[in-house]
Amino acid sequence: MADKKVKKEKIARQVMPEQEAAVRAKNFEEVPMGQSLETAIIEASRCIQCKKPACVEGCPVGVDIPGFIKLIQEERMSDAISKIWEKNSLPAVCGRVCPQEIQCEGNCIIGKKGEPVAIGNLERFVADYERKKKSADKPKKAAATGKKVAVVGSGPSGLTVASDLILKGHEVTIFEAFHKPGGVLVYGIPEFRLPKEIVFSEVAGLEEIGVNVMCNAVIGRSMTLEELFADGFDAIYLGVGAGLPTFLNIPGENLTGVFSANEYLTRSNLMKAYLFPEYDTPVIKGKNVITLGAGNVAMDSARTALRLGAKTSRIVYRRTMDEVPARGAEVHHAEEEGVKFFFLTSPVKFSGDENGRLTTMTGLKMKLGEPDASGRRRPLPIEGSEFDLECDLAIIAVGAGANPLLTKSTEGLELNKWGYIVADEKNGKTSKKAVWAGGDIVTGSATVILAMGAGRQAADSIHEYLSIGW
Repeated sequence: MADKKVKKEKIARQVMPEQEAAVRAKNFEEVPMGQSLETAIIEASRCIQCKKPACVEGCPVGVDIPGFIKLIQEERMSDAISKIWEKNSLPAVCGRVCPQEIQCEGNCIIGKKGEPVAIGNLERFVADYERKKKSADKPKKAAATGKKVAVVGSGPSGLTVASDLILKGHEVTIFEAFHKPGGVLVYGIPEFRLPKEIVFSEVAGLEEIGVNVMCNAVIGRSMTLEELFADGFDAIYLGVGAGLPTFLNIPGENLTGVFSANEYLTRSNLMKAYLFPEYDTPVIKGKNVITLGAGNVAMDSARTALRLGAKTSRIVYRRTMDEVPARGAEVHHAEEEGVKFFFLTSPVKFSGDENGRLTTMTGLKMKLGEPDASGRRRPLPIEGSEFDLECDLAIIAVGAGANPLLTKSTEGLELNKWGYIVADEKNGKTSKKAVWAGGDIVTGSATVILAMGAGRQAADSIHEYLSIGW
């Protein structure tokens, strides 16, 4: 076995081809182009099939990673996607946007001495292969139970709940406020990182096995939870996300040219402003753009600005590269495309011209002190270090708050001091009978796969409730 491990470790990790940086920075086409069948099989052969696979422990939804990788190596692609579907209904999405480097790949034994197995790339490969070939049978559903479940929100947690419960025999209807399903997957993540056709294809797969999807349904406004119960739903899952913009509360935020990342990305992604005037969604196309923050949303915003014609696109962050929370791949792609980073800088104010249009951001230099509650070193101001950066567009990407539309109109639903729903972390139960919640509306902004993990736990709890009651 030892010799076998050494041999596998010597196989180089297969590099996924990408668009050239100078080319892709001017279009919205997907950056990574996917692996070929040949390279996917080679990559799959790097897996040593651990008896106690740590990679599975790192996956919030518990995909049998060695299992599907072995099937790829054996060129049994239909079986490979079926193996993934046992735990994950959104593999094409997860293969593209999950932070594999800190989850499954971060636990890979091969990665202890070299590059980990490219689990995310292989998951994406299998999902894309099946979408083109359509050779695998959809998962089988259990006998109908006669129970009805309403899922509010069609983001990753809601889609996971819907997938799990439809397969357990329950009738499921998803209610989505926007005109297209997918939640943050379609309004928050740009086309060049997650093509919308991928999301819609995954949703269509759920519809094929019986999930009902109702768009333009703003639960909490057009209908209350009590009305859903009155309409015959036996249980409700709330996955409405954290879509409330967060601002900096500094002078000048009301100037024309200062956007929340929520609005900027929603206009560009879901509303397709990048195709204006084909789509009648205007968005300011700044020449000198500043993005405040350094998470995935900030990277998406700064890279979108380049594609909309910005001459300069800069990330302003009050810590250093070591504390950047965005995925390593997104930071790498941003740097390649020409995004510049201003570290240890905190915004102080925005200034504008006589017409109220943004012209300048004043920043203050910072230094790092002791770690704060997040575990990252706390930024401290350096007195007298103010400086100005010219800009005509500023995008504030420092996080998002709890979506209040539903929670403020629902009695008996306990919220914490930040407005997030209080739910049992093990099963998603809320203070309101027969109501569960999960994803960003419970945890605050987090990753797609963590939201899916919460959805999986809630679905199991809902199924137990519908089967035996409490």
